[in-house]
Amino acid sequence: MRLVPGDPARVIAGGVQANATPQVLDAIRDEYGLGEPIVVQYARFLGRLLRADLGGSYQLGRPVSRVIGEQIGATLALAAGAAVLGFGLAVTLATLTAGRPRLRALSRAVEFCSISTPNFWIGILLLAAFSFHLGWFPVIGDGGPAALVLPCAALALPIAGMLAQVTRDGLERALDQPFALTARARGATEHRIRVRHALRHAALPVLTLSGWVLGELLAGTVVVETVFARQGLGHVVVAAVRGRDFPVVTGVVVLSALVFSLINIAVDLLYGLADPRIGAAA
Repeated sequence: MRLVPGDPARVIAGGVQANATPQVLDAIRDEYGLGEPIVVQYARFLGRLLRADLGGSYQLGRPVSRVIGEQIGATLALAAGAAVLGFGLAVTLATLTAGRPRLRALSRAVEFCSISTPNFWIGILLLAAFSFHLGWFPVIGDGGPAALVLPCAALALPIAGMLAQVTRDGLERALDQPFALTARARGATEHRIRVRHALRHAALPVLTLSGWVLGELLAGTVVVETVFARQGLGHVVVAAVRGRDFPVVTGVVVLSALVFSLINIAVDLLYGLADPRIGAAA
């Protein structure tokens, strides 16, 4: 952010159109500490952070915590919907194709395409197909649940491809274990063996990836919210970067780091539930 061209003092003064005098700009720099060395500014930021104070937005003139609080709901709804859709697609694909060579080959081709395609390009393709051509969903905006479908899909498809491959590999290993053979000998159907028994054994690699996946969802919302013109933290971050609004950008980064850390702690705790042997060893 410090290397981006532009003067934050001029942003605070109202932008280039304000024609602020050098004296006004110097006064703003003194008030906000913008003329001090970066190390000193960083130390002050850490001091405020210890008091849960993220500072105030240069552009909006409001506390950063309030700015984030007003937009985080829309972002969480988008990320949660994408997570449910992504995990659901991954489990469904893996369960249907594990141990079935032809279906597995077809599924892997689709998965590789979804993994290697950027979110924004998937979003554009979905808009072209389902909004412009078919008219099933709104093009942009936040108009109800229907407006969430395409943004959630744009976020979910890449993570679904990654998770489906990992889940399928775990399922295929689990289906060759003695417990699966015992269940077949007792007359259990193949579907029951996959869903009730094998999926649980395949859950640990998926849990390991899920922390990273949920962090990726938070990062992906910035791009997807921009493509679909949705309100949320992504919209706020883009505006803050353009306007060199340091406190807002830093506040969102700190929040993302905190959420990512909490998610990974929760994933570690879930290991014991997925595999009781881990909990017993701990």
